[in-house]
Amino acid sequence: MSQNPDDQRIGVIVVDHGSRRAESNEMLEQLTRSAISERLDHDIVEPAHMELAEPSIATAFDRCVERGATTVVIQPYFLLPGKHWNQDIPELADEAAAKHPGVSYLVAAPFGVHPLMADVVSARVEYCLAHVRGEVPECEACAGTGRCQMRTADSAEAAASA
Repeated sequence: MSQNPDDQRIGVIVVDHGSRRAESNEMLEQLTRSAISERLDHDIVEPAHMELAEPSIATAFDRCVERGATTVVIQPYFLLPGKHWNQDIPELADEAAAKHPGVSYLVAAPFGVHPLMADVVSARVEYCLAHVRGEVPECEACAGTGRCQMRTADSAEAAASA
């Protein structure tokens, strides 16, 4: 029998795929512990990676419960529904929850076609264009990589053959 979430202390896990690149994993961890944590109305917020890196969903679930969560919401940091949302994350959530009888959980929907996604796409496009015009520094994703630069078919072909 599921309990009313309004009567529960909510913990939120923000989970991405996970990467072999530590920098990628750290991006989600920093975002979760800062902007996402500040924006949510819940004070128990943990990052997780589905695979390839810690903290795992199980580790984050344990941390939520240790911090007092009686309900855990697992929010996939994915754009669209797919196998990870339909199968992998629910299976990992089932395994993590099995150690915590009485704790309810929900695997929330990926971002999908949420109306704010258009704002995110627009903001990123405009920022990257401003960067190549020299008006702003590289964004957090490109910082230090030099990847955000205007190219042409000729320049891409020359770079590939060099």
